[in-house]
Amino acid sequence: MTDLPAAAAILTACGLDASLLTGGSLAVHSPIDGSELARLTETPAAAMPAVIARAQSAFAVWRHVPAPRRGELVRLLGEELRAAKADLGALVTLEAGKILSEGLGEVQEMIDICDFAVGLSRQLYGLTIASERPGHVMRETWHPLGPCAVITAFNFPVAVWSWNAALALVCGDPVIWKPSEKTPLTALACMKIFERAAARFGDAPEGLAQLVIGGADLGAALSASPDVPLVSATGSTRMGRIVGPEVAKRFGKSILELGGNNAMIVAPSADLDMAVRAIVFSAVGTAGQRCTSLRRLIVHHSVKDQLVERLIRAYATLPVGDPRAATTLVGPLIDAGSLARMQTALERARADGGLVHGGRTASGAPQGGAYVEPAIVEMPGQTAVVREETFAPILYAMGYETLDEAIALQNDVPQGLSSCIFTLNLREAEEFLQRSDCGIANVNIGPSGAEIGGAFGGEKETGGGRESGSDAWKAYMRRATNTVNYS
Repeated sequence: MTDLPAAAAILTACGLDASLLTGGSLAVHSPIDGSELARLTETPAAAMPAVIARAQSAFAVWRHVPAPRRGELVRLLGEELRAAKADLGALVTLEAGKILSEGLGEVQEMIDICDFAVGLSRQLYGLTIASERPGHVMRETWHPLGPCAVITAFNFPVAVWSWNAALALVCGDPVIWKPSEKTPLTALACMKIFERAAARFGDAPEGLAQLVIGGADLGAALSASPDVPLVSATGSTRMGRIVGPEVAKRFGKSILELGGNNAMIVAPSADLDMAVRAIVFSAVGTAGQRCTSLRRLIVHHSVKDQLVERLIRAYATLPVGDPRAATTLVGPLIDAGSLARMQTALERARADGGLVHGGRTASGAPQGGAYVEPAIVEMPGQTAVVREETFAPILYAMGYETLDEAIALQNDVPQGLSSCIFTLNLREAEEFLQRSDCGIANVNIGPSGAEIGGAFGGEKETGGGRESGSDAWKAYMRRATNTVNYS
């Protein structure tokens, strides 16, 4: 069982006392061993109009605050996150099952996006455009959009909120956050941190950042409301098929970050030492539960057997177990349902002629958690199960002969998030970058571990949305073309 006094200490350090954690209907369990951490009170669907109205009232004030001043609030949020990094990281481990370094790394992503957004608050630039009419000037300007809904998934329980919130706040928009029902405690802790930053800021309007806890009915209310002009939703493609059309029905804007079925092509010239390190990190990190996890390995026939053998040996050394242990590299799946889906996928792969290495229940791990050995599956081809995203540590390995064949295999899936090639051949690298149909395409680095400075997102069933860096901020603002007659 989870050390309940230790768990209680983590919750207390994050500002979550018994009044928040008891008496509700939503049971929250630790994936470490299934122990119950809290029973939270859910936000009733009937309360959503009032939540949205508070956000609209906050918008009426916040939109008129100069953007650099809005950036000061985000700077203070970054300071508070730095002070709370160890505690919040420990809570990510406790509630989401990430190993300690990943929990801390996720909080660092929050700090990094705050730093990015502070600089952005002085760079919300427009354009001056030449007019064909004498005595006229044209401009393109950007204006606050309104309340933004942020719907997040369990696998990155805090970072994705910050990617959206930091940008939305400097752009002049209030934020309403609906976290996964599996990871609401980290969201409550983030709200405590935000409240400390807002208190230091001094005059942030009430309702600038709100949290609602509950199920799909809350997401439906946010998606349907014309008073929420932007909905940023991270989760499954199935969820996106619901949220996207609902928002589009009222001509709202959506940022969809959905499924990924990410591939690595390993060419004959690849540095195999580098490739092995990248494959293991990308395929088994977060127990294969990243949207950018490596799921398909497309290897040239000349090096395939050698590489697969090296990976089998590397996988055999991976410590699977309690994510709080410093030596653990692979923690638990989020719940038993995820484990069952993984085993079903492996059975389908076997039926398709796949040779499975690993994938057994891990020994020596805490009872009550869904611990499993990461699996490598040598496949005869890209069958239906390979083309589906299974949110678990399964790596399907396939061979290829020509680069055209490899790129075609990579692109021949419904998802289009992240991709990569390992090669020392410049022509192959550039050809790959031109033809990968993913939102992220890398050379000699795996598909996961994106930096916040670049726009994050993908194509096809990944949803087409972009969050975080580059010019992703434009999604949180309204564009206007202005013409001035000064003649």
